[in-house]
Amino acid sequence: MERLGPLVRVRTVEPLEGFRLRLGFEDGTQKEVDLEPYLNGPIFEPVRNDPAMFRAVRIEGGTIAWDNGADVDPDVLYYGLTPAWMEIEREFAQETQ
Repeated sequence: MERLGPLVRVRTVEPLEGFRLRLGFEDGTQKEVDLEPYLNGPIFEPVRNDPAMFRAVRIEGGTIAWDNGADVDPDVLYYGLTPAWMEIEREFAQETQ
């Protein structure tokens, strides 16, 4: 995978409405990110189904994380990359054509 730029890490996180977060990165960049497309699969089910759990998001290892072990790659958040589950579905669809 070709790098889009320097590695970035999340410095601050603030839950907003729905599945949106305001993120602050080490380089000073601020972004509002809608996490809905990223909250796919069993690890994210509790986060998706419980607004209180979603809002309990925290910073861990330079990215956002929840108590159940779910997290999202900070490069995905910063650069707006396609969620991994979508890439897997796309690859599977191409293989079955």
